[in-house]
Formats: sequence, structure tokens, C-alpha cells
Amino acid sequence: MYDTILVPTDGSDASFNAVEHALEIAAPHDSTVHFLHVVDVGTEMSAGASGQIAQELSDTLERQAEEALDDAVARAENVGVNHERVILEGTPDTAIVDYAEEHAVDLVAMGATGRSGISEHLLGSTTDRVTRSINAPVLLVRG
Repeated sequence: MYDTILVPTDGSDASFNAVEHALEIAAPHDSTVHFLHVVDVGTEMSAGASGQIAQELSDTLERQAEEALDDAVARAENVGVNHERVILEGTPDTAIVDYAEEHAVDLVAMGATGRSGISEHLLGSTTDRVTRSINAPVLLVRG
């Protein structure tokens, strides 16, 4: 039923919990879990960074992506679940929806709020936009 599960991860508590739920679903179904981190190019642009500052911001965002994915991959390997690891640049909600469609994802497991969720109501804005735009079922996991 769930051959391909997508887990967008941003390093937040909610996304860590989404990883756990996805792995619990994937293990008995012999599913492949795609861990996706989207480096938000809008963050770089809105910071108005240029030159050295832009490079430092880019490096920081890339490091955060690697750390979030390292954790997810380690968890998958610990329980023997097949996985893919992907970093994309773009607008998170658009990249998540596009990736899900391109890879015929059967389920998206994502945190109900992410790193930007402190200022959001009920659902994080990325989560809200994904749930309104995607054709696959979405499992929302709280932090």
C-alpha cells in the first residue's frame, strides 16, 4: 500500500517525530522512505545577503540540511528501512509537492509545524500549503 513514503525534514521536533512514524509504517511494508530537505532560497533572498555573508548563510543552511538528513538516515539504517536522501533548493512547499508527484509518492509524513512554526497558527505555513496542494495522503505529526 505504501511503497514510497516522503518525509520532508527540517530538523524540527515535529519532523523528527514524522521520521519515526514513517519508519514504523515503512518497515512492515518494505517501503522506501525518501528523506527530503529543501534549502529555502527565499531565506537567503529575504536576508538581503551578498558576498561573504551570503556564502556563510548558504553554508549554514546546507549544514542544517545535512544534519537533519544524517539523523533521519541513521534512524532508517538502525531499523533496516530502505531510504533515499535528497537535498533540493527552492520554495519548500513547491519542492515537496513537485518531488512527491515526480516520484509517485504514496504517503507524505511531515511535521505539523517546523522551524518557522513558532509564529504560525495551527499548521506551519509550509505544511498548510502542502496539504492543500498535494494529491497523496498526508500524515501530520506534531512535535
